[in-house]
Amino acid sequence: MSTSFESIPEMPFIRLRAALELFGKPPFELAPEELQRAHGQAQREYDIETRILKAPEATGVVVGDGEIERGLAEIRGRYPDQAAFEHALGANGLNEATLRRSLARQCKVNTILERVVARAESAEIDDTDIAIYYHSHFESFRQPERREAFHILISINEDFPENSRSRAFERIQMLAERLARKPKLFEELAARYSECPTAMRGGRIGLVRRGQLFAPVDAALFSLKAGQIGGVVESEMGFHLVLCKRIHAPETISLKKATPHIRKVLRDRVRETYRRDWIASLAP
Repeated sequence: MSTSFESIPEMPFIRLRAALELFGKPPFELAPEELQRAHGQAQREYDIETRILKAPEATGVVVGDGEIERGLAEIRGRYPDQAAFEHALGANGLNEATLRRSLARQCKVNTILERVVARAESAEIDDTDIAIYYHSHFESFRQPERREAFHILISINEDFPENSRSRAFERIQMLAERLARKPKLFEELAARYSECPTAMRGGRIGLVRRGQLFAPVDAALFSLKAGQIGGVVESEMGFHLVLCKRIHAPETISLKKATPHIRKVLRDRVRETYRRDWIASLAP
C-alpha cells in the first residue's frame, strides 16, 4: 500500500464503503485477497469522485452543515453509545473529524450527480418504448396465485420444558381446539401465543406464492379455502396452525396498469446511462 494512498484523509471511509459493498464486512474483517480488492475499488472510486469534484458542474455546489450533521447522526445512531461509535471509527482508521470530512465529500459528489442527471428528465419516454418493454418482459407481469397467510407457531426446543416436543404439541393442540370453536379468534390468539415475530401483526405472514414457505406450511396453506384454518403441521421451526385469509387468483397485469412502473424503470435507465456517459467524459 503506497504512502500517498494512506495519506488521503477520506480514503479510510471510501475503503470502508467499498468493503461493505463488495463483501458486507468492514476492512479489518477481510481476508488479504478481499482487502486487496477493496483497496482497488476504493482507489477507483476516489479517482472518479475527484474528477466529478473538478468538473464545471461542481461550480457553486455547497453542502450545508445540516446535511452533514444528519448523516453523522444517522451513522452514530447505529451504535448503542458514543464509546461504541468511537471504537468502530477507530477500528476503521477514522475519527469524527475525518468522518465528517468524508461525509461532506460524499454529499457534494451526490449533489453534483443529481444536478447532472436532472438534465435527463426532459428525455421523452414514449408509448412505443413502454409497449416494447412490456412485451419483452411479459412474463414478469404475470402474477401467479397468491394467498394472504397467517400462522401461529409454537417452537420446539428441548432446552425449555414448555417447548419440549410433547409440550409444544399439547399447546398447539389446545389452540387448535379453541379455534375450531371460535375461528375468529385467530389473530388474537396469534398475538398472545405465537412464538414468531409475526405475532406483532396478529400472525400475518403476508401475500405468498407457492414455494415461499416451509414445505409442510406451504402445502397446508395451498390446500385451504379462503377463510379456512388448517390442522396442525410441523416444520423445522416447530408446530404451526395456518389460516388462509384470502386467495388472489392468477392475473396478468395489463399494459395500462403497468405503464407507470415501466415509465419509471425506463426513466431510471436513461438517468443511469446519462450519469455513466457524463462520468466517462470527464478528463482524468
